Amino acid sequence: MQNKSLVVIDIQNDITKNYKEIIDNINKSIDWAEENNLHVVYIRHENLSPGTRTFKTGTRGAELAPDLKIVSENVFTKYKGNALTSEEFTDFIRQNEIEDFYITGADAVACVKSTCYNLRKSNYGVSVLSDCITSYDKKKIDGMTDYYESKGCQIIGLNDLSI
Repeated sequence: MQNKSLVVIDIQNDITKNYKEIIDNINKSIDWAEENNLHVVYIRHENLSPGTRTFKTGTRGAELAPDLKIVSENVFTKYKGNALTSEEFTDFIRQNEIEDFYITGADAVACVKSTCYNLRKSNYGVSVLSDCITSYDKKKIDGMTDYYESKGCQIIGLNDLSI
């Protein structure tokens, strides 16, 4: 395995809005990662806040979406926006000496943003797949890609993928 990882963030049943528009691209990126011997990682969000209606632990809404291609057992749960708050995920990164990340998923203005920011803060290489991210408010995606670039992330599309 390479010291690179494709990370799929929060493609779960409760991310019903807009994810269907990118699921085929995410699945293609998973195929690419497998063909190129990258670690494929899935990040799941769970809400622990009382009164929350989405991503509740143990519910169907917190499960990975059924049309998402699952090719590994590298599924990690986070309870905050930043994927690095999952100790299991950070242990996985350390154990596999991962240095570069390709990011896909939802929500571009929340969990994807926080994860990208914190990966860059930790000096990891980060490439955001622009045609594999979405948001509840798609009008904000262009601003987010500018933000990602300002933090040192590369913005690429599926057609730009290479090793």
